[in-house]
Amino acid sequence: MADNQIFSLVAEHGPWVVLVFFLLWRDLQKEQATRSVLDKNAHVLTEIATVIRERMPRS
Repeated sequence: MADNQIFSLVAEHGPWVVLVFFLLWRDLQKEQATRSVLDKNAHVLTEIATVIRERMPRS
């Protein structure tokens, strides 16, 4: 059912539909890459904070 709708959209509207899907797909890829980098940075910052906390003198 969904395949038939996609084919009918492409047949009716041509390359515009393909372009929109491609741009949405690229946007999703960029969002996933950004989220991955932010998760990695958060992990690194947590590790740094832990190391600093462990080395601070306790009063």
